[in-house]
Amino acid sequence: MDAISLTASAGRALDLQWMSVALDLARRAASLGEVPVGAVLVSPEGEPIARAHNAPIRTCDPTAHAEILALRLGAQERNNYRLAGCTLYVTLEPCAMCFGAIVQARLARVVYGAADVKAGVIESHLQLPENAPANHHLQWEGGVLAAESAVLLQDFFRARRGK
Repeated sequence: MDAISLTASAGRALDLQWMSVALDLARRAASLGEVPVGAVLVSPEGEPIARAHNAPIRTCDPTAHAEILALRLGAQERNNYRLAGCTLYVTLEPCAMCFGAIVQARLARVVYGAADVKAGVIESHLQLPENAPANHHLQWEGGVLAAESAVLLQDFFRARRGK
């Protein structure tokens, strides 16, 4: 195996590790009656900076998406609203609001689980990483533990409809 393959393999293992943590946070959100989305912000060195899950119902805050909360916590931890070089792992493709915050934070990369066919703007709609009129460009990868993320969301909404 060559050096590039080893690097890619190690990167994939880290993506799976952090997405698993994000899934645990999403499960926590579901247990609190929130839409099950979790997010983990990771430093360029691979260390977790912030962890969050959706909380708009509990906080009465329409902006309390997992991504926004993780970015807020990360900015406070770093004492800087710029989070250059960081990666955000989130179980659902970000919406327009979250994508805007991701760009403002100057993240290097976003990794997400399930596509959001209703509101996702990375690849489901708008393809903002390629089409946004911003001077900051980020890398992204979708579909990491997508099935697990999607099942969690489907089960949550199926249970809500059943009530």
